[in-house]
Amino acid sequence: MKASAFAYARATSVGNALELLAAHGGKAKVLSGGQSLMPAMNLRLISPELIIDIGEIGELRGIARRGEMLSIGALTRHVDLLKSPEIAVHSPLLTKAVAHVAHPAIRNRGTIGGNLAHADPASELPACMLALDATIVVRSQSGERRISAKDFFKGIYETALAADELLVAVELPGAPKNASCFFHEFARRHGDYAIAGLAAQATVKDGIFTDLRMVFFAVGDRPVWPNAVGKLVNAAITPALMVDISAALREELDPPTDQQASSTMRRHLAKVLMTRCVSTLLGRPDLDARAA
Repeated sequence: MKASAFAYARATSVGNALELLAAHGGKAKVLSGGQSLMPAMNLRLISPELIIDIGEIGELRGIARRGEMLSIGALTRHVDLLKSPEIAVHSPLLTKAVAHVAHPAIRNRGTIGGNLAHADPASELPACMLALDATIVVRSQSGERRISAKDFFKGIYETALAADELLVAVELPGAPKNASCFFHEFARRHGDYAIAGLAAQATVKDGIFTDLRMVFFAVGDRPVWPNAVGKLVNAAITPALMVDISAALREELDPPTDQQASSTMRRHLAKVLMTRCVSTLLGRPDLDARAA
C-alpha cells in the first residue's frame, strides 16, 4: 500500500514553516526524519493534504550547552545523540536509551523532535524526557511556549502541540549532583518495539533514595510515572516494602493487550523492571535475587 496523494512544500526557515502550518492547520503534517511519518502514510493510518519538509532548516539542528541547561534542536538525529559527548556527560540516561531505538538505518535519519511529536507510547525517548524533567519548546506565529514533558504527552500519538505549532527544541536541566540512571527494555529482538521498558534517574544518599524519577513505557497510552514509585523515596528499602510496592504497581498500571504481549505479561515485566532498577541504583543485588 502507498500513501494517498498529497502536496509537498519544503520550508526554508522556521518562519516559513510556521506560515505554512498557520495556513493549512490540521490538514498538514511536518516531515523531519520521516521514520515514523512515512510508514504511517503508506499504511494510510494518516492522509495529510500537505507535507511540510523542515529537513533543511539548519537552525533546528545541534546540541548546545547554556549554563546548566542543555538545548537540543528538534532536527538533531538519534545518531548524533548517541555519539554526543555532551549528552553522555550531561544526560547519560539519554545515551543509554538511544542505543535501543530501532536500528542504525533508522537512527541515522530519525530526529528527536519527530520522535517526540509522534508520541509513540512504546518509544524510549518520551519516557526519558519525563525522567530527565525535560522542557519541550514549541513555536507558532503567536510566539513560543515551553511545555513540561509531563504535560506534553496526552495519549497514543497525541501531544499538547497545536495544529499551528512546531516543536523546535528540547531543554534538559543539569542532572542533580551524584545522580545515577537506569534504562532497560524487554523486546523480542534488539531494535523491535518494546514490550515493556523503564527509564529512571535518581539520587541516593546512605542507601536511601532522596529523589527518584521512574518512568515506564509500552505499558500505557503514554509514558507512565506511577504514584507507587513515591513510596520508594526517603524510605528504607526492605523486601516487604518491595512486595507492597509491586502490588500497588500492579493495581495502578493498565497496560494493553496486543499481538506482542498480554496485559498480564506487561504487568509482570513492569514489576521485574522496577525491582531491577531499585536493585541496580542502590547496589542491592539481594533485592533482585529475592524477586527472581
